Amino acid sequence: MQFPRLFKSNSGAARFVLFGEKILPQLEAMRPQLEKMYCADNGRPGEEPSRLLGALLLQFMERAPDRQAAELCAFDLRWKLALGMEADEPAFHSTCLVRFRQRLLEHGLEALGFEGVLDAMGQAGYLGRKQKRQRLDSTHVFGLVSNMSRLENVRETLRLALEFLERQPDLWRPENWPVWWERHVQSKPDYRAKKTQLQSKFEQAGADAQELLDWIDARFPELAQAKPIELLRRVFEENFEVDEAAKSVARRAQPPGAVHNPHDPQAQWSSKSTTPDKQWVGYKAQVSETVAQSPCEPGEPTPNVITAVQTQEATASDKAALAPMEEQWQERGVEAPDTLYTDGGYTSGAELARAQEEGRQLQGPMAAPPTKDKRFNAADFEVSVEERRASCPAGRTNSQCSRLEEGKSGKVSFRFECARADCQECPLNANCLGKGQKHRTLSVGEHHTLIQERRREQKTDEFKAEMHRRNGIEATISELKRGYGMRRARYRGLAKTRLQNFMIGAACNIRRWWRRSAWESPMAAN
Repeated sequence: MQFPRLFKSNSGAARFVLFGEKILPQLEAMRPQLEKMYCADNGRPGEEPSRLLGALLLQFMERAPDRQAAELCAFDLRWKLALGMEADEPAFHSTCLVRFRQRLLEHGLEALGFEGVLDAMGQAGYLGRKQKRQRLDSTHVFGLVSNMSRLENVRETLRLALEFLERQPDLWRPENWPVWWERHVQSKPDYRAKKTQLQSKFEQAGADAQELLDWIDARFPELAQAKPIELLRRVFEENFEVDEAAKSVARRAQPPGAVHNPHDPQAQWSSKSTTPDKQWVGYKAQVSETVAQSPCEPGEPTPNVITAVQTQEATASDKAALAPMEEQWQERGVEAPDTLYTDGGYTSGAELARAQEEGRQLQGPMAAPPTKDKRFNAADFEVSVEERRASCPAGRTNSQCSRLEEGKSGKVSFRFECARADCQECPLNANCLGKGQKHRTLSVGEHHTLIQERRREQKTDEFKAEMHRRNGIEATISELKRGYGMRRARYRGLAKTRLQNFMIGAACNIRRWWRRSAWESPMAAN
């Protein structure tokens, strides 16, 4: 389908032309993978899956909800051109997008659209298999739920469980049922009440949840495996303890990874330690992109490409994202970069050693060691783990060294001890020894030598200048947040949020490709 006169002078439509010419053929080549999601001889005829995948990409590229996306496929000639549709061809119903996303999740194909765009860019010569430099950073994603207090969380979970039980046929209900129903379904607490009154309601909700769970376990054990009941049990255990008198007692705080809203149990609370006010309930997204060899000229679109997107639980650490990122590169046949630029959240002695063994560079600062009462810390000592030697700021060396290995984790550390006589006679002992401490001991990891080298290196002007290449990832995260809505989840659950972030990464790559193509060849946009 061609509309040359319609798009000749409309540069805003050039991205749809690029989509139809470069990306749609690659999506059509993925049809064998999409066919596995359907049953060939059962049910009504399905919509073309490669077209639905293309519509899903366009939906995120244009930030259109399902109903609007279906209408655009029916009435917008730009969308019809991008999807290879005839001008009078009817579109699909908006619910097809909902079912199609569910099929992608059920078959583990949530990254298929993202991979298809990268493959199309690779075939066009825009993205090579070997990217020498990449950068990586994370951002928080708010879940599609409201922030609840612990009282609201427990009461709402109770309400969902009671309504589930109310729908069960022929269910015998205890005499306390009308009281539970009135407390947790028909009424809401007044949050303007005093703190003591709200605490009393919280304790009452815990007692009711315990009594309800005990009643289910005793009378209807077959219902104990139902999702609303399992969720109620989990929320109860995360907020209450049972004392020796078999009564529920409120916990002082919820454990890490606890449920904060029963409508999305996977959305977890977390905070950023470097920014005290940054707290959220939701998820975390990791984004990596290529780094251009030279800086862009004024007005030049970025040539960088997002190569991997990973969605984690909110409480997951940045260090835990390195291995999955490398797996994503490997699965797509993209070699790991020679240099990966990160911030201090990704660097550790173990990761520096692994990068060194694999012949690549993990370029990121190393955080300062902990300091107590402004005393000398590990960075103030000259330590050689290989020689089992440590020198304090006063120039005195250790008297002995012990190798320690944890039984469960296998983590190795070394403990250096200085002679008591040296420490007592040292003029700097007031800055080194704690109250009542007779001599100084120092424990470091097995990769402490690499950590020391990095801490010295990061103070040099060359390292600081090289780390400027990392700063661009902040602009990329801002682009994903402001231009495509990555900051907030459109759906509930970790799997659906993962699908959303893959589609956002693909949409961003498409627009970058279009802008770069238009800049390199101005006539391509006309």
